[in-house]
Amino acid sequence: MDAVADAVVGLPDLGGHSSLRGQVADALRGALAGGKLTPGVVYSAPALADEFGISPTPVREAMIDLVRDGLFEAVRNRGFRVVPLSDRDLAELTEIRELVEVPAITRLAGNVPEAVRPSLRTLIEEAAAAAADGDLIRFLDADRRFHTALLELTGNRMLVRTVLDLRARSRMYGLAAPAAAGDLAASAEEHAFLLDALVAGDADRAQEIMTRHLEHMRRSRD
Repeated sequence: MDAVADAVVGLPDLGGHSSLRGQVADALRGALAGGKLTPGVVYSAPALADEFGISPTPVREAMIDLVRDGLFEAVRNRGFRVVPLSDRDLAELTEIRELVEVPAITRLAGNVPEAVRPSLRTLIEEAAAAAADGDLIRFLDADRRFHTALLELTGNRMLVRTVLDLRARSRMYGLAAPAAAGDLAASAEEHAFLLDALVAGDADRAQEIMTRHLEHMRRSRD
């Protein structure tokens, strides 16, 4: 019989906010990355809703979205179980991202339009501020939006969807360890280094930075 968690796990109060479904999903992704939700444990939507300070409906909707992402599985009449991610799973997901995302980003060297650079710099600043505050959930959101914005510059919609799916399935586990060790700022700083290399047209430097950036996902398992 699986354990069922009703205890507080340290989730933010979302009472009164709009777009709750998406906010809950993002908060749960961050909780997974931060180790607040335990693989194999069943979590009930009402219990999580109480902690969020909202009704159970948007929590159930968000968890159904995360079931589609492969992060949870529904347990009939009980709730949602966190799907375990093995070392091999994480290594394989990271390898796929390296094969797909690194060359895609590298090809942007010298091809980042000047018009989009300010918005990318803003996202870099958001990630850096979140890192300084030790706010993993806010960092994950800024990180996702930054990398999505870069990928969208390739003009390949399927590439964007594929990488976002891989990000979701990997759960960004590796960011939890740097956050605990005070190294989240270094990960955030790489965003600035990456954009500088792309703007300068330095493909080799961009490839090096992007590869190292993805390796952070493995760090908590090494």
